[in-house]
This record gives sequence, C-alpha cells and structure tokens, in this order.
Amino acid sequence: MMRTSNPTLSVEKFDRVRTYGLNESMTVDGTVNKCFVLFALLLISAAWMWNQVMAISAPGMDYYGQHTAPVVPGRISAFIFGGGIVGFIFALITSFRPQVARFTAPAYALCEGLVLGGISAFFEQTYQGIVIQAVALTFGTLFGMLALYRSGVIKVTSGFIRGVASATFGIMVVYLGSWILGMFGVNVSFLYSSGPIGIGFSLLVVGIAALNLVLDFHIIEQGAQRGANKYMEWYGAFALTVTMVWLYLEILRLLAKMNQRR
Repeated sequence: MMRTSNPTLSVEKFDRVRTYGLNESMTVDGTVNKCFVLFALLLISAAWMWNQVMAISAPGMDYYGQHTAPVVPGRISAFIFGGGIVGFIFALITSFRPQVARFTAPAYALCEGLVLGGISAFFEQTYQGIVIQAVALTFGTLFGMLALYRSGVIKVTSGFIRGVASATFGIMVVYLGSWILGMFGVNVSFLYSSGPIGIGFSLLVVGIAALNLVLDFHIIEQGAQRGANKYMEWYGAFALTVTMVWLYLEILRLLAKMNQRR
C-alpha cells in the first residue's frame, strides 16, 4: 500500500476517485498547470502583504544599535495570523473533501500568501537579501529533486517511503512537543538557535522537506496513471504547494540562523 508522508497525498485517495474517461482523467501536465495557478495566487497575495509590512513597519533597534525584529502594527499582525488560521481551515477542508479542491486550493494559496508575505518581510528587514536567497534555493531544490526523480537517481521504494514518513512524523512531534513545553515555561530554544545543534536541526528538516517533494511527484504520477478524476489535479497541486510552503519556511529559518552567526 503506497503512502506518502505528506498527509494530504496518498495513492488510496486517488484510487477512490478513479475514472477512465479521456476528458475526465487526471494528468501530470494538468496538475503542473494547476500548480502554476496556485503559485501565482500565492505570489500575488504575498506581494500585497509584503508591501503592507514594508510600508508601515520598521526594524527595531537594540541597546547596541543592531537591528532586531521589526515593529508591526496590530492590523498587519491580524492579517497574517488570520491568513494562517483561515488557510489551515481551507487545507483541512481540501484534505477531507478533494472534490472541492478547485475552490478551496486557490483560497488556501491566497491565505497562505498573506502569511508568507508577512513573514518574509519581517526576515528581509532584519537580514537584507535573505528572501531572494530563500526563494532561489526553494525552487532550485524543487527542480533538483524533480530531476533526480525523473532520472531514477532517487527511487521511490516502500523502504524509502517509510523512512521519509517516519522522519516527517518525528519532526512534527518535535515541533508539537516544543510548543507544548513552551506553554509550561520550558525553553527548548537550542533547536532554533544559531548554534551547531540549531543549524544541524534546520538542515535535517530542510532535507526531509525536500525528500517529501519526491514522494509528492511519485504520488501525483501514480494518480494520473491510475486514472484519477480530473478534479484531483487541483488536489495534487494543492498538496505540492503545501510541501513547497513548508520547504520555503524551513530554508528561510536556516538562512536566518546562518546570518546570526556572522
């Protein structure tokens, strides 16, 4: 039974919506086209939020005159936080109701764009040039992993899937555990610091996120081969977008840690 560590993708889910009509079946090219649509919507939303943050907020200064996190008005924070919450709701709806992905996936992309645009602007004001580096590395990783998958250098076997799924689940547990411990005043900041452990952890997470791209490619290809319904193109594009967003944020975090060590 083939399953990816991306919780939104699995062959079984594509099997449940199998169809064999030539004009109704999912294709890889169709999914790629939907990915471009979602990326465009995410970029438009992110650019708007970026401009809002850059126009209103300003970097703070510490005692030594060094830049700190930018000071952001409440309404901007509300847009970012609200975009994250609403985007998460749309992601859940899409995961459980793939039939509506053509509507919920674009909505998710627009909401997630608010989050990425705001977070990116914060990082950019603190570390100039970090965003373009993160974007370049994210898309470079996307095309690099696609090339490795297409060439057969990386083979998606059952063992590979289990390994990546286990590693992804472990990372989720670490994030959740640190968040819960933080609510009780227990600080686990060494994982997110610019020290060797913090950077090593970020490198590990970026690597696992990149491997999830390979699993996404494989599951989307399998869905097309199995004759999944046409609307699953939107669902596959949504799932790949989720992984890309995760990868970008982790690369951004890694670059920030490396900048802190300079």
